[in-house]
Amino acid sequence: MKNIKIFIGIVGLGIAGLAGCGKSFLEKTPQGQLIEEQVGNKKGVEAALIGAYAILNGNVNGTWGNYASAPSQWVFGEITSDNAHKGSTPTDQPNMNMLVNFSPLSSNDNLSTMWQVYYEGVLRTNSTLTLLKQDQAGNKSISTDRAKQIEGEAKLLRAHYYFLLWRVFKNVPIIDENITTEDAKVVKNDQDILPLIESDLKTAVANLPTSKINNEAGRMDQYAAKAYLGKLYLYQKKYQQALDLFKAVIAGRDITTMPYQNNYDVLKEDGPEAIMVSKHIINPDGSGDNANVGDMLSGLNGDNPVGCCGFYQPTIDLVNAYKVDANGLPYLDGSYRNNPYTSDIKLTGDALKNYKLDTKLSFDPRLDYNAGRRGVAFLDYGIFPGDPWLRTEGNDRPHGGPFSGIKTMIPKALFSGHTSNDGKYVTDLDVNIIRLADVILMAAECDVELNNLGEALNFVNSIRNRAAKLPAKVTSDGTPAANYIVKPYPSFPSQDYARNAVRFERRLELAMEGHRFYDLVRWGVAKQVIESYSAFEGAILPTFKGITFTINKNEIFPIPQDEINRSMGNLKQNTGY
Repeated sequence: MKNIKIFIGIVGLGIAGLAGCGKSFLEKTPQGQLIEEQVGNKKGVEAALIGAYAILNGNVNGTWGNYASAPSQWVFGEITSDNAHKGSTPTDQPNMNMLVNFSPLSSNDNLSTMWQVYYEGVLRTNSTLTLLKQDQAGNKSISTDRAKQIEGEAKLLRAHYYFLLWRVFKNVPIIDENITTEDAKVVKNDQDILPLIESDLKTAVANLPTSKINNEAGRMDQYAAKAYLGKLYLYQKKYQQALDLFKAVIAGRDITTMPYQNNYDVLKEDGPEAIMVSKHIINPDGSGDNANVGDMLSGLNGDNPVGCCGFYQPTIDLVNAYKVDANGLPYLDGSYRNNPYTSDIKLTGDALKNYKLDTKLSFDPRLDYNAGRRGVAFLDYGIFPGDPWLRTEGNDRPHGGPFSGIKTMIPKALFSGHTSNDGKYVTDLDVNIIRLADVILMAAECDVELNNLGEALNFVNSIRNRAAKLPAKVTSDGTPAANYIVKPYPSFPSQDYARNAVRFERRLELAMEGHRFYDLVRWGVAKQVIESYSAFEGAILPTFKGITFTINKNEIFPIPQDEINRSMGNLKQNTGY
């Protein structure tokens, strides 16, 4: 029996491979080959579909180097905002610094990674659709009902991959299953991709069932399709259309019964809050290319259970945004920056050595489920000690500030079976691409814009009431690490107030989950927020002073120069780059 390989190319990009990427139905399969008898029948189509799912984890090049395409979108969605620092040292992954400062060259490797990985995802979905069409025109080894489902799954995946590319680059070539490999090389990027994304999502809504196919976690379903179509409409400011879809997803789900912390617990994945998920797994041989490789750099560094790599640190601004007033409400007017809490970052000598946490400060409890800070328990690793667990260079203090991310980490008690041979920082923790809280807050945003303030209030307060149930994090003596308090809003007195409250709640609830920069851009406030943040953060950490954002340029990033060169001039660079 002969083995053959399927190769598809676009603008010089080649793909080969169908590899599973997660738990349940996403099993590891030999990369790059299908036996000949499988190509045009059910096995071949299903294998091609699994290959398309595999790109959800943003990885095509083994374990290392796929950070920019991580499903968490931390590179383009968070460190470019007021939520997160790149972390590590200035000389480690230096091209990320150019993204942070909005001065990337078109040769930046992060741009190429994002482009190549998600176009490979597009091509794998196209291959699936082509093989499906061949089967249905030939021996019809796939039932009509299953064929509809496969089309829905593939088109939802394609819509997702194109949506990610559109947010970063906007002007991308449209390649669907009807375009040949040769023609794909010369497709221009002068057409709007959104109609294809919308069409694909509508097909997914129509074709997919409300339950997971074969009860397999990670499969696309109708709720994921509706949530994603609603998200697209929200970006287009089609608020009523978006709201109708969001309500269909929310109906019958009580988020106050779904613990917030379960979203980041490797033992409690596939819970009721998960809408669309990137599934991850450690391969049977212990390798991690199907694991959460995109987030492997994040978290701790130094003498701690993980050891590496010290990237992706919460900003001082984000940590202070969790301050609350005596009524348990956030400081929507920005006064949370007054007398900022900076942990030990401004201390030296004995003051640094003898630092003691102030447990009287009032914080939303979600703070300590987003940021590791000195004096507070960090999972089951012990009390976070500050600098020893952060990335430093020589005798310098941490370049990225005094805090560490926590959402991407797993307890050391679970390292066995959930971490890779590549290191304890490569885990099989899933990543929520869309979760219920995100949908609820998008619905609240639509209600605000439609002036349904009472409904928006109820949505936001459901999120806050859930947060109030979080167990307190503790200090070394077992006492609460802060005066934790979060309460519902009594009212939304005006549309402007409600809009500010909803946007602030999105930051608090979804921090470090890849949404922030894209939210700022679609709200039209990126310049104002980022430059104000730079002035505040830069006064404490001078590296971040002087960041400027140019309107009508920095909302998107440059097309990779290599792709322009390979297109024989058919791809045009984005304006201003």
